[in-house]
Parts: sequence; C-alpha cells; structure tokens
Amino acid sequence: MKRLTDLTLALIAAMLLALPIALLALSIRLTSPGPALYWSDRMGRHNKIFKMPKFRSMRIDTPVVATHLLHQPELYLTPIGSFLRKSSMDELPQLWSILKGDMSFVGPRPALFNQEDLIGLRTEKGVHELMPGLTGWAQVNGRDEIPISQKVQFDLEYLKHQSLSFDMKILWMTLLKVVARDGVSH
Repeated sequence: MKRLTDLTLALIAAMLLALPIALLALSIRLTSPGPALYWSDRMGRHNKIFKMPKFRSMRIDTPVVATHLLHQPELYLTPIGSFLRKSSMDELPQLWSILKGDMSFVGPRPALFNQEDLIGLRTEKGVHELMPGLTGWAQVNGRDEIPISQKVQFDLEYLKHQSLSFDMKILWMTLLKVVARDGVSH
C-alpha cells in the first residue's frame, strides 16, 4: 500500500511541478557553473548505496561531507543555494528516487555514504530496514538542529509506529515546516 501511495503522489507531484522544476534547473545553470543536479551517494534500505539527486545548492568545489561538518557552509552556497535550501526546493528531484523505488515520501532521511556514525546507529537500532524518505519524523522534529543520536531515536520511533496515518501526519507537518522555513540552519 505504501509503495502504491508513493507512486501515485510522486506522479501527481511530478506533473504539477514540471514547470517549476524546469525553471529551477535553468536558474541554477544560469547563476553558477556546473550541472543543475547534484547526485550524491546515499544509504538506502538495508544499507545499499544509491544515487540521490538534489538541485545543486553548493558550489562544485564543495567537499563531499555533511553540510553541518563544513566550516562556514554559507561560503559554499551558490547565488540561489540559500533559497533552494530554505525553501526545500533542492529536494524536488528526489521525486525521481521515489518513482524509481529507492526512496519513499516518508522515512528516515538517507545518510551520506560517509556518515558512518549515523549509519552505524541506524543499523544498530534496525532503522536501516526502512526505505529512506523525502521527509521523516526526525525532519519535522528538528531537521538540521538536532544531534545524530536524537535523529536516530526519532527514526526508531517511526520504525515502531509507522502507518499511513502517521505518514500523513508527517507529510502535513513537513508542509507546515517548509512554508515556515523552520529547522534550516543555512
């Protein structure tokens, strides 16, 4: 049921957002050198690595680490990077990952391949069994502002209580957070 819901929502979103996605891609290409999309290696279900697309919000010379590990990450932002991140529009290309079956709308945010601390804790708690999501329980409860151990606790809570109604609650809370630009540190 969850996969069918993901496919249906992703197809509808892709159709409705096709023009804004195209305009964002063009804006990125016109305001900074490099491709519009950034494909990063992420940990998927069962710790299988997959390529996840995002609109590129950082310069092409940015080190491949979690943004919170960068010294002064704002220095690496493209001219429209801050807008993309604060509006969460950098996440729109992940509709492709949902359609492809690498991600779900709701689940733990996919870790970077080199976030060993996060991957280790998720594996220890069994969270790695979940399909990663565009948004998740940890996202709506702090996003960039909470420590990894707390993120994993929220992920574990989701694992134990996942349901269609919980997913709908998380999607609604995500929409409210995105509109308020809440929980984004850069």
